[in-house]
Amino acid sequence: VEHGAADLGVAGKDVLMEYGGQGLYEPLDLQIAQCKLMTAGKVGAVEPKGRLRIATKFVNVAKRYYAEQGRQVDIIKLYGSMELAPLIGLADKIIDVVDTGNTLRANGLEPQDFIAAISSRLIVNKASMKMQHARIQALIDTLRKAVESRHRG
Repeated sequence: VEHGAADLGVAGKDVLMEYGGQGLYEPLDLQIAQCKLMTAGKVGAVEPKGRLRIATKFVNVAKRYYAEQGRQVDIIKLYGSMELAPLIGLADKIIDVVDTGNTLRANGLEPQDFIAAISSRLIVNKASMKMQHARIQALIDTLRKAVESRHRG
């Protein structure tokens, strides 16, 4: 969608936060696939005073989050089985999407700091929105009504 191969699509807010979504509008939260982007660490662990080691696939989000906290971090980019990083001493904490938290708890971890609410979003190419505004806006309006009716009933 970003490069014009499609006029619109659906992407998770986590992906949009990580990769920036330049050239895109995000007109509608579809309110599906809802979860949270959070930090997590070992249950009862004391946070180190110095530099933290963070394992995540959300490298850009992690850099921004800890920069806002004024915290120095080393980021370890991992894909899958993120929960193992603190257990084997690879990282102090992880940043990952959390639904129920059961996977974290099963691995001796606990959700800690909330970073963002995540859900699927309708995304629209900015050039497409300008060139095909009426058609795309009609689709956005239809989808918005469907999302609203699903949450009312």
